[in-house]
Amino acid sequence: MHDDDEPRPVPRRLTELRLDPLAVAELESYIAELRAEIARAEAEIARKRSHRNAADAFFKLG
Repeated sequence: MHDDDEPRPVPRRLTELRLDPLAVAELESYIAELRAEIARAEAEIARKRSHRNAADAFFKLG
C-alpha cells in the first residue's frame, strides 16, 4: 500500500545502456539518437505551450 503523503517513484523511461563495450563511433551514434529524442520532446513541449497560450489568450478576451 502506498502512503499518499509520500511522493510516488517516477518510472524510468530509458534503460541504462552499458557504454564500456561500445566503440567511439557507436557512442557518437548513441548520442545522436539521444539528441534526436530530446529534440522531439522539446518540440512537443513547444506545441503544448503554444496550444495553452492560445487557449489562455482566447479566454482572456471575454
